[in-house]
Amino acid sequence: MGKHAQSIDSQVTGRILKRGRGWVFTPKHFLDLGSRRAIDLALHRLKAAGTIRLLARGLYDYPATDPVLGTLAPPADAIARALVARDAIRIQPSGAYAANQLGLSEQVPSRVVFLTDGPARKVKLGKREIILQHTTPRNMATAGRKSGTIIQALRYLGKDQVDDRVLAILRRKINDQDRDLLRKDLIQAPAWIADVLRPLTESTNGT
Repeated sequence: MGKHAQSIDSQVTGRILKRGRGWVFTPKHFLDLGSRRAIDLALHRLKAAGTIRLLARGLYDYPATDPVLGTLAPPADAIARALVARDAIRIQPSGAYAANQLGLSEQVPSRVVFLTDGPARKVKLGKREIILQHTTPRNMATAGRKSGTIIQALRYLGKDQVDDRVLAILRRKINDQDRDLLRKDLIQAPAWIADVLRPLTESTNGT
């Protein structure tokens, strides 16, 4: 291996170590350091050495470990963030995953769905599946905001399952900044969800 290759390997390794265990990444995260071929070779060598793990084609992580559980699976949101950076797309947690993220459901889904304005794709990791589901511009209008996750979680629960307990949890989850954004984003929600959420946009002092 020549000096140039050694330099690229060192820079790639340094970036991975700096980001720390649990980081999920793609070759695109290193293209400022060298050619795609050079980066692919560097990642291949790091994988062979056991430093990083190949999760799916073109998707790696620097695995986190636990003294009892051993090597841990990467969080779904870390995988999604890596795909966002690689493909320059937006994502929005959806379904059971959105409800779990907000504490509205204790179920940790094995099938994690993110809505996206990019192409649909699936990443299968053992028994778990990360799904990017292409959706409408309206569903993506609130992407990246807590209001978007709230709207998608309530879609999943359904009108009949939204009770005082759900509303109390949501009220605890939102601060004044969230409340202002939620108020603006009600126009993007189905009518019944807007009706449910409107009281939550009122500040605690009644103004």
